[in-house]
Amino acid sequence: MDILLDTVAFIMIACEPERLSLHAKRLFTDPDNNIFLSVVSGWEIMLKQKLGKLTLTDKPETILTIDVAKHNIRVIPLRMTDIFQLALLPKVKNHKDPFDRMLVCQSLAHKMPILTPDPWIRKYDVKTLW
Repeated sequence: MDILLDTVAFIMIACEPERLSLHAKRLFTDPDNNIFLSVVSGWEIMLKQKLGKLTLTDKPETILTIDVAKHNIRVIPLRMTDIFQLALLPKVKNHKDPFDRMLVCQSLAHKMPILTPDPWIRKYDVKTLW
């Protein structure tokens, strides 16, 4: 199965693996699954760390480079066809995170479930795993 990581799930994998649910660990370590990380997550990590809203165990560049390679995570770009999905997304009251919305768009465009503990993402019509 192809699975898209939410930014929070990737940070847990890289920095706090003990916080992953048992099911998430199984999905992530199953060799039959292809795990993907969006460049959107890289952008979110870099921005939030720079703004002081995110504390990591190492520099974000190091985590994004080393942990992606170490865990055989495939990186997917942001395509125009992903962005076009924004027109189809419903408004979710009080949810203002543009990174979450773009990951939902990529999940829909690539037909991949999102591995996430985020309850906001579950409010969209997208398959989530945790």
